[in-house]
Amino acid sequence: MPIVRIAILAAGQASRFGANKLMQLWRGQPLLSYVLEAASRTCPGQVLVVTGADAETIAPVCAEFGADTVLNPSFASGIGTSIATAARACKGDADGMLLLLGDQPLVTAAHLGELIDLWNGDPERICASRYAGTQGPPVLFGGAYLARLSELNDDSGAKEVVTGNDRVIAIDFEPAAIDIDELDDLLQLDKFSSNPK
Repeated sequence: MPIVRIAILAAGQASRFGANKLMQLWRGQPLLSYVLEAASRTCPGQVLVVTGADAETIAPVCAEFGADTVLNPSFASGIGTSIATAARACKGDADGMLLLLGDQPLVTAAHLGELIDLWNGDPERICASRYAGTQGPPVLFGGAYLARLSELNDDSGAKEVVTGNDRVIAIDFEPAAIDIDELDDLLQLDKFSSNPK
C-alpha cells in the first residue's frame, strides 16, 4: 500500500496576526491541535510538522499527537522554503506528500482521506482542495513531484507546480478557505457548523 506522509506547515512568523496564531485557543484548544488531530487520524505515525519561528512553543503540541518535527532554518524567506523542507524530509520515505497549513483548523480527517483515495498511489497525480475560486492546500503530491518541491526557495509556494498541470484533480472543500491571518479571522470559524475534528 502506498505510503503518504502528511506535512503540516507551521513555520511562519504570523506577522499580520501579531502573535503566535497557531497557539491561539479556539473552543478550548490551540488552532494547531485541530490540524494535528485530523492528520494523525488520517495517517497515524506519518505526520510531520515543519517548524520555524516558534518551534519551541509548538513542540509540545506536536509531541502530544506523536508528530515528528523538522526545523526550517530559512523560514523567514517564505512558505516555499517550508514546502522544500517538508519535501526533502519525505523524499525517499513516502510515495506521496499531503501538504496542509497549520492554520486550517476546519480541515477534517474525512477530507484528507478523500484526497488520499483519489490519489490512489499515482506518482504523477496531484489531488488538491478547491475553494474560494482556487485550488490549494490540503494538496497531495505524488512522489514524482517531491524533487521539484524540494527546490522551492521563495514565497510563491507550490503554485508553479499546481497551476496549469493537467494531472491535478480537485475536490470541493470550502472550509479550507478559512485560514487564520488576522485576529478577526478567528470569528469566521464559528460560521461553519461542521466539527473540525
